Amino acid sequence: MRIRQASRRGVGANNEDRLGSGADWAFVLDGATAPAGVDSGCIHDVCWLVDRLAEALSVTLNTPMPLTDALAVAIERVCYAHDGQCDLNNPDSPSATVALARRCDDGFDYLVLADTAVVFAQGDGTVQAVSDDRVDRLPGGRPYSRQLVRESRNAPGGFWVASTVPEAAYEALTGTVHGNEFALMSDGCSRLVDYYGYSWADVWDHLRAYGPHSLVDWVRREERRHGVKLGKLHDDATVLHAVFAPDQARRLARASH
Repeated sequence: MRIRQASRRGVGANNEDRLGSGADWAFVLDGATAPAGVDSGCIHDVCWLVDRLAEALSVTLNTPMPLTDALAVAIERVCYAHDGQCDLNNPDSPSATVALARRCDDGFDYLVLADTAVVFAQGDGTVQAVSDDRVDRLPGGRPYSRQLVRESRNAPGGFWVASTVPEAAYEALTGTVHGNEFALMSDGCSRLVDYYGYSWADVWDHLRAYGPHSLVDWVRREERRHGVKLGKLHDDATVLHAVFAPDQARRLARASH
């Protein structure tokens, strides 16, 4: 695949997003910043978690196992990496959202866990984004209490993230797209749609024409001009744009006829 990518730190001390890619797969991870004063039961920070998860995915995505299994095994490996030093039953343990894509015979498979996004154009040119919005549909509406979020994380009827529960992988949104081009992005980039009223077609067209760094620049301009509804003024912003190589694209085109 031909890959273009950008990842830029927000207002925090560290960039807690991660991205990675191989010959026919790619991922974006968005680590969840821990609120001040929350006891995670873990000696590790979010950066440790996303680093370990990225390393594990770089191995499991190179196997033929389905994306859900690849993520579940990666989470399991991260659990082992805690080496018994942490309380893995604590629901406030460091966590991350996930977007994965991997080439298949008919195009590419995708997986989305929580509010990262996979973006692509369908056969008729319509641009679609897939993101898991269950965290936006908790009872009572925002702002949520810390207790509600704690009770809802990785729980039936709540929302699911990559943390210490490998079974969360099987709660992800998955699908197959008949195409040769996609983008993965953290919610620091999808603010353009969620906060500022642009369409996914606007975002897709800008990304294809001007590239990932320009897209992040656009996000930052909008944040400075309009502020934000919720959260930090500047969140970590990560976007990866992938296009299959011409020989791959020809094989996919033949397979679709």
